[in-house]
Amino acid sequence: MSIITASVWVPRGAAANFPTKYEVDEKELARISQLAKLHLEDAEDELDHARNPENSKPELDQSSEDEDANGATLPNSQGDIDNDLKDFDLEHYDSDVGNEDQSPMTMLGDAQSLAYHKSNAEDPYITLQDSEDGDEEREELQILSTDNMLVAAKVEDEVAHLEIYVYEDDADNLYVHHDVMLPAIPLCVEWIDLPVGQAALDSNLKGSYVAVGTFDPDIEIWDLDTIDCMYPNAILGQGSDGLKAGGDLEKKKKKRKKSKRVNDAYHVDAVLSLAANRNHRNLMASSSADKTIKLWDLVTTKCAKSYSYHTDKICSIAWNQKESTCLLSGSYDRTVVVADMRAPDAAFPRWGVESDVETVTWDPHDANLFYVTTEEGVIHYNDIRSAPATPDQSKPIWTLQAHDQSIAAFDVNPSIPGFLATGSTDKEVKLWNVQASGPSMVTSRNLGVGKVFSTRFAPDPEVAFRLAVAGSKGSMQIWDTSTNAAVRRAFGNRVPEFNEQAKEKLVGLEDDSSDSEEGNEEPDGEKGWESMEED
Repeated sequence: MSIITASVWVPRGAAANFPTKYEVDEKELARISQLAKLHLEDAEDELDHARNPENSKPELDQSSEDEDANGATLPNSQGDIDNDLKDFDLEHYDSDVGNEDQSPMTMLGDAQSLAYHKSNAEDPYITLQDSEDGDEEREELQILSTDNMLVAAKVEDEVAHLEIYVYEDDADNLYVHHDVMLPAIPLCVEWIDLPVGQAALDSNLKGSYVAVGTFDPDIEIWDLDTIDCMYPNAILGQGSDGLKAGGDLEKKKKKRKKSKRVNDAYHVDAVLSLAANRNHRNLMASSSADKTIKLWDLVTTKCAKSYSYHTDKICSIAWNQKESTCLLSGSYDRTVVVADMRAPDAAFPRWGVESDVETVTWDPHDANLFYVTTEEGVIHYNDIRSAPATPDQSKPIWTLQAHDQSIAAFDVNPSIPGFLATGSTDKEVKLWNVQASGPSMVTSRNLGVGKVFSTRFAPDPEVAFRLAVAGSKGSMQIWDTSTNAAVRRAFGNRVPEFNEQAKEKLVGLEDDSSDSEEGNEEPDGEKGWESMEED
C-alpha cells in the first residue's frame, strides 16, 4: 500500500540554501536515549496487554501504576510459570555481575562510550581523508532560490513518513530531497516560518518548519532545513514533556499512558486539520476528531485556548487572511462556523450543508467569502455578511455539483482570481473558472494518482499555474496548467502572455508500477499532454 494523504508547498526562498546534517552531541544523545526507553516501555506494556487482556488493570487515572486502590500489588497472571522463571532472574540476564555501577541497558546500548569525529581528518584511524565527494554531496543537497519545495505526508507499506520534494525549474525535474520518519499515519501538514520554543520570542527569526497532525493526538513540528533528524523539534500535545532533555523520567513514566478524556490542554483523538496564522506567526490552530479546536502558542508550545463549536469531528479549519482572529471551521455535523478566537463565548454564525463537510477555504481575493466542499461532491460559496439565523436557513451565493463523489481536495489559486481546483475520490481533477455569472468547468483530467486527496496551487506568483496533485496511489504529480489551451483561454487576460505553442505538461517521479499509466487517456476534443518523468 502507498498513499499520500496531504501536501503543502514551501514558498520559494524560504528553505536554506544548504540544509544542515543532524549531529548528535552528548546532551542530545541523553535525550534520545531517554525517549527511546519510554517508547520501548510503552511497546512492552501494549504487548503485555495484548497477551493478557483479562489481567490488564483498568486505567483509574493518568498516574496509575501497577497497584490497586489500596496500594497492594496486583496478582501475577502467570502463576507458577512466572514463579519458576523468577529463579533464573531473566530480567537481569544482560547485567554484568559484580558491577553495580553499570548503567541499565537501553535501546541504543552503550552508545555514549563511542568516539565520534566531525570529519575524517580528526579521526586517527582513517588514513583516507575527505575528498571531493563531500563537496559533491553538499552540492546535491543544495536548494536554489528558484526551486520549489513540496512536503507530502505519505504512508508506504505501513511505514509513515514525510517526503520532501524539490522541483527544479530549469530542468522540469521533481525529486525527493530527503524524508522524515513518523510514528503514525499523517493526516494533515502545515508549513510555518517561525522557530518553536523560546527562540520564537525573536520575531525577526525565520525558518522553514512543517507541522504534522497524525492519528496520534500529538502534533509534531520538524525542521525542514535539517536532514536525518531523529526526533521533532517540538511536540504539541500530551507527549510534549517527553521531548525535553533531562527531567524526571519516573514522572514521565507515570504520564506515558495517554488519556482519552477530552480536555482543554491537548487533543485526545486524531488531528484532522492544521492552520498557521500568517499575521500572528506564533499562533497555530488545530482541529480533531475529539470535536475540539485548539489554539497553540508556538513560543510556549502549549495550548492557549480550546473551543467546542461542533458536535462531531472537525475536519477542516482556515484563518481569515484579513481578520486574523477569525477562524472558519467545518465538521461532520454538517455545519460550518465562523468564530472570533478572542471571544469564545460570543455568538457566532453557523451555516448548514447537505452532507458531511470535507474542506473549508476562504477566498484569498475577498475576505468576506468562503468555500465549502462536501462528501456528496457539492461546492458551496457563502458570504459572511449574509449569515443565516439558523443553519437550515443557509442561502449560499451559489452551489455547484462539481463531482459525483466526495470532494476530498480543494484549493483556490492565491494569485489568479476565480481559479479553482477540485479533486475527488472519483479520481478526477477539475479546474474551474468563477465569474460573476457563476462557476464553469475549464477542464478535467485523470492524472493517474488514484483517489485524489490533495490539490495545491504553488504559492509563488511567478509559478501560479503550477498545481500539485496526489492521492491513493502514493504518487505526486505536478501539472503546469498554463500549458493547457482551455486554461489559457479562460485566464489569459488575467496573467502575462502564455506560450501558445506549449504542450500540456505533467511532471512526476518515475513510477515502476504496472498501473502507473491508468487513466491517462486523452479526453475527446482536448490536446494530450507531454509526460515528463524524471528520476
